[in-house]
Amino acid sequence: MNSRPPRATITDVAKTAKTGKTSISRYLNGEKHLLSDDLQARIEQAIALLHYRPNQMARGLKRGRTRLIGVIIADITNPYSVEVVSGIEAACRERGFTLLMCNTNNRVDLEEHYLQLLNSYQVEGVVVNAVGMREEALNRLQESALPLVLIDRKIPDFTCDVVGLDNAAATHVVTRHLLDNGFNALLFLSEPLGSVNTRRERLAAFHDCLSRFPEIAHEHAGVPLQQPENIDQILTDFYQRHGEKRCAVIAANGSLTLQVALAMQRCQLKLGEHMGLLGFDEQEWAALAGPGITTLKQPTRQMGYAALERVIARIEGDEHLPLSEQTFEGELVIRGSSQPLG
Repeated sequence: MNSRPPRATITDVAKTAKTGKTSISRYLNGEKHLLSDDLQARIEQAIALLHYRPNQMARGLKRGRTRLIGVIIADITNPYSVEVVSGIEAACRERGFTLLMCNTNNRVDLEEHYLQLLNSYQVEGVVVNAVGMREEALNRLQESALPLVLIDRKIPDFTCDVVGLDNAAATHVVTRHLLDNGFNALLFLSEPLGSVNTRRERLAAFHDCLSRFPEIAHEHAGVPLQQPENIDQILTDFYQRHGEKRCAVIAANGSLTLQVALAMQRCQLKLGEHMGLLGFDEQEWAALAGPGITTLKQPTRQMGYAALERVIARIEGDEHLPLSEQTFEGELVIRGSSQPLG
């Protein structure tokens, strides 16, 4: 069996180019102006001949920089997460950083594990889409002074930079849209609230908006996604209680929007006719579901980009940079599921 040839070293390059390692280092570090044209040509030929690739990790550690950014994502299967990571990666590429991504599958233990792992790789900053870090992990974060930005979800009693949607404003937009289109019985569906601030903020804004319209029937239900049959029962009960009105559901995220649409189909509730539907997060399939599902589109790629820029600002040592919560507006994408009758 053929064995892989040993990886070329900087010493091998120096011998082939008939020069010293100092000249090779200058070439690799962009100090070519210190080398003659002939020496540059010999080094370039030696690198090509040996297929030499410098060890970027070792070079970074030697300079006290790794140029690594860690990202901890709660659920990489969520299209929202994919778009966020796309924005982070674009900013990394432009600024000369490399991305290390960890997916927690919404598990707190994995979140803490990956945080320790990223620290061991000496990442220079971290972007976290948090699940629910425990006090011990938060204390380690604060002690490490590692630049950290939270995206979408906040951590209770933990102050740091945050980037996310303006949940209150977005919820008022979607609620008023349904009211203006004649829906007068509204159901807000989310997963169990727990400590997830996005769900809590959207629900609070939903109730705040409707507090000015006492004639509008409105309810809230928390749904474990592992038991989709619960959604069938919730929708059926809601429709039976308020069937004389125009009913509509606001789903708190994209995954739940799909579950609600499927449940309506199982319950033989016609989308936009028997019951309206509006979901947070734009999904590609939303335009294909019957008359189409109205969504609240988040600028997710832009949010990811902004989170990375904030981390870099911290890395670059602006000690007086105040902590901030940078919020973005959503965009209503109107389709048939929320249109007025007639």
